[in-house]
Amino acid sequence: MEIKKIIEKLVDPFLEAGDLSISLREKGLKKEIKSDNTPVSNGDLEVNKFITKNISEITPDIPIISEETSDNKDNTQLKDFWLVDPIDGTYDYINNLEEFTINAGLIINNKPAAGLIYAPAKRRMFYSFGEGSAFELANGQTINLSDKVIENKKPIKFISYSNKIKPEIQKIYQDIGVVENVKMKSSLKFCVVAAGEYDGYVAEPRAYEWDIAAGHAILVHSGGTVTDFNGNEILYGKKDLKNPSLILKSKNIL
Repeated sequence: MEIKKIIEKLVDPFLEAGDLSISLREKGLKKEIKSDNTPVSNGDLEVNKFITKNISEITPDIPIISEETSDNKDNTQLKDFWLVDPIDGTYDYINNLEEFTINAGLIINNKPAAGLIYAPAKRRMFYSFGEGSAFELANGQTINLSDKVIENKKPIKFISYSNKIKPEIQKIYQDIGVVENVKMKSSLKFCVVAAGEYDGYVAEPRAYEWDIAAGHAILVHSGGTVTDFNGNEILYGKKDLKNPSLILKSKNIL
């Protein structure tokens, strides 16, 4: 099945998964702390079951690596696979905040080929399946982010994951001309950069491949870029599944 059809078949299940996540939160989540000292809830696990079931039904021959299961995480031979983060931004999810997202990125030949990200509390659904084919579905309308005209606005505004900017990142800000940064959690940052609402994001090595794969696809397919600090392409299926450094840029500042 071609990638476009795969992704389009998954949009509705992602919207349903979003409704499921909100419904479970309204009923009251059961929270635990994982071995890596990060929170997880029954909502994360239920959404994971729902998303991976739908992906498996549509692409039964493509392995899935999910944050919330151990399947395939030790397989270093994979080139084509899914990376799933059922709830990115669990802190926001369990604390009734809005920036959490549901994520799936399709990796083909160790590169991001397609992605889906839904922010249920914000009712914003993003997906992509190739260069020039990155979309946002909101308020019943589908917007092609690749065609969206972004004003060449100043000042350059970046997203950060912390209000404390490390010297290495501050140096990159200076080189790019960043004069303002706004804290944002979860993969929503990739989406708002793709939509031109912010200009970029910088992070030293942190988190895992499932945190960025879907957003990477959406941003690049919108016309933006994702590299490490040295300008190198980021590939997937690494031995430990950990991310390198990241620099995201919207097409507005390339």
